[in-house]
Amino acid sequence: MTKVLIHSQEHVRSSCADNPKIIDPRMIGSTCGPLTHTGGDNIMKRVSLFVYGVISYSIFFVTFLYAIGFVGNFIVPKSIDSSPQGPLGLALLVDALLLGLFALQHSVMARPAFKHWWTRFVPRPVERSTYVLFASLALIALFAYWQPLGGVIWNVQDPVGQVVLYGLCALGWGLVLAATFLINHFDLFGLRQVWLHLREEDYRPLTFGTPGPYRIVRHPLYVGFIIAFWATPVMTAAHLLFALMTTGYILIAIRLEEHDLVSEHGARYAEYRRQVPMLIPHLGRRSSRAGTASV
Repeated sequence: MTKVLIHSQEHVRSSCADNPKIIDPRMIGSTCGPLTHTGGDNIMKRVSLFVYGVISYSIFFVTFLYAIGFVGNFIVPKSIDSSPQGPLGLALLVDALLLGLFALQHSVMARPAFKHWWTRFVPRPVERSTYVLFASLALIALFAYWQPLGGVIWNVQDPVGQVVLYGLCALGWGLVLAATFLINHFDLFGLRQVWLHLREEDYRPLTFGTPGPYRIVRHPLYVGFIIAFWATPVMTAAHLLFALMTTGYILIAIRLEEHDLVSEHGARYAEYRRQVPMLIPHLGRRSSRAGTASV
């Protein structure tokens, strides 16, 4: 889920070259351009789009909660380490394809060129909601068809060690959720767009800021995912495959996102990237300009 949640940080970028505006460099994949309204918009259409956005968000939120249980092996009926049910080779192939499908959906639908084409068919107010819905469906497919592998890589049995690792896992998920609210949770997941459309108000992209952890690392949301995926007392083969592939995808996704941002914003984002590390903070050092950089 790295980009729904995992997205990480993909937000408010224009897929329309003739529409300059302020962009938040931490969030790629949101609605393309300002949303304007015409007199032909009727109340039923606006209500329908709003309901669609609310349903998409609700599906995402339930999926997010399930993902916590899936990775942590608690509460949910099927988790990352359920009992193996098939041949190892086939299970590896299925799991890799499921993770690849999620990564492909996240990366392709977040690209400006795709959004420019996609919004010819999908109403612009629900472009982000549709992205969120498709990401949730990709995750639901992963949960449903995931093939546990068996085998234990490490098993921490010391009670203190277990508490520390479970605590780190909870910290990671908490950081993910907190990071979304710091950069406007409801805009990131499409609710703000449909709410403004319902009220017949034009959408305006968020201004850039570096609240809290964004002054320390450029992608705290992704940091949270990495911590949550790796901090476990029992690392099985299936969990290791999941952690390795999602971490690899995060590193690739960051490169794609930042390539787009540098191409669009040039020196402004390049300076932010130079001042603030990507994922690992500079201990004992804080950029004097990171808190005031703006895009």
